[in-house]
Amino acid sequence: MFAKKSLGQNFLNDQSALRAIIEAGEVKASDNVLEIGPGLGALTKKLLEAGAVVTAIEKDDRLIETLSETFKNEIEKGVFKLIHGDALEISITELGFKSNNYKLIANIPYYITGQIIRRFTENDPRPSCAVMMVQKEVAERAVARDGKESILSMSIKAFGNPKKIKTVPRGAFTPAPNVDSAILLIEDIHPRFKTKENEVLFFKIMKAGFASKRKMLAPNLRAIVSNPHETLVKAGISEKARAEDLCFDDWKKILEQL
Repeated sequence: MFAKKSLGQNFLNDQSALRAIIEAGEVKASDNVLEIGPGLGALTKKLLEAGAVVTAIEKDDRLIETLSETFKNEIEKGVFKLIHGDALEISITELGFKSNNYKLIANIPYYITGQIIRRFTENDPRPSCAVMMVQKEVAERAVARDGKESILSMSIKAFGNPKKIKTVPRGAFTPAPNVDSAILLIEDIHPRFKTKENEVLFFKIMKAGFASKRKMLAPNLRAIVSNPHETLVKAGISEKARAEDLCFDDWKKILEQL
């Protein structure tokens, strides 16, 4: 079974990486797990061995027959359900999931990483946690490893707590991607805003703040705040601060001032 480049397929076959994913998600008996892109089923097998009840969404029609045969017994026992479709389009609610009653485990195509993160953190039904294989650079930006925040890290921290679990070398996949990867865990996923209007305003403020990374925050905020210097002072934030220096709570303080 050759990987389709158009679907961003890189089949994970490294046992230590597979174990690390299971451990990161603390997968245990009777957990409900939504797996995106099971591929040839290497991760699916580990999830089932851990005792999880797995629903897997696979877009590649070539793999449906293979997975159906590989996990025939588990399908008959009702511990594995295979869905042929696109994880960005399928209704998660109609699959029977409710917020915080399932875990998202995924070795996702890298070109839809952002879309997957947004869909499953910003919208109900949200998983209790998400464990995803992403590009190493994306994982390090998500946790602000260099101490500098970004729109990506703030977008994740607005709904959960990101942690980089482990770097996974490109040789752990077939075919090998052009970059190293990393296991990213997002814990404690839940909405952190009182209203949807506050959430929308938060992202509007944040994106304005990051509009020009080299500039200090106040001039960037002038596009949406009439007196940004006064707003920052009231929020207890230095007028010389840059967007990348602010943590999530700082942005929340600016939001509260508005």
